[in-house]
Amino acid sequence: MSWYPEEAARRRTIPHRRELLVVSTAVAVAACGLVWGLHPRALVAAFFCAVLILLAAIDAEFHIVPNRIVLPAALVVVVAQTAIDPSVEWIVAALAAAAFYFIAALAYPGGLGMGDVKLALLLGAMLGRGVAAALAIGMVAALIPSIVILARKGAAGRKMAIPLVPFLALGGLIGLFVGRAIVDAYVGSL
Repeated sequence: MSWYPEEAARRRTIPHRRELLVVSTAVAVAACGLVWGLHPRALVAAFFCAVLILLAAIDAEFHIVPNRIVLPAALVVVVAQTAIDPSVEWIVAALAAAAFYFIAALAYPGGLGMGDVKLALLLGAMLGRGVAAALAIGMVAALIPSIVILARKGAAGRKMAIPLVPFLALGGLIGLFVGRAIVDAYVGSL
């Protein structure tokens, strides 16, 4: 029980959240094992999934993205990805995704936070060119509650903050498993 009544009330709004985190992390880690088998990429992917789920839970509850989690995770992932598949794709995608979100955060200071920029760095480090699909999926997923809030609250809904990390994490998880195929299909259709 918390000493702060507002925090205790907020925690009661998501029943069984710890169990949900444990089960979702276990499912994601098992999926990594099924997809990549006994390969180092499975370990990196499992680490990435666990970090994404943790960051999504933290942002959903506290509206923060801790630097001490996201930045070391991005470094670990980019080093591991480069060791497994030596290419500049990982660092280029990480920097490009972070730069894209950084420019968006500068253009619309109230919309995106620097935590979203740092998460984009992690997503790019893991997904390479598949990060484009992950970011698109995350942003489209975030539109759904935004539209519902605007429909229910009207103009007052525009001032409500929606944590973006859970949606970007969803995009990241989808992007991990099918992001490259989505990007390749899109590029191939041009």
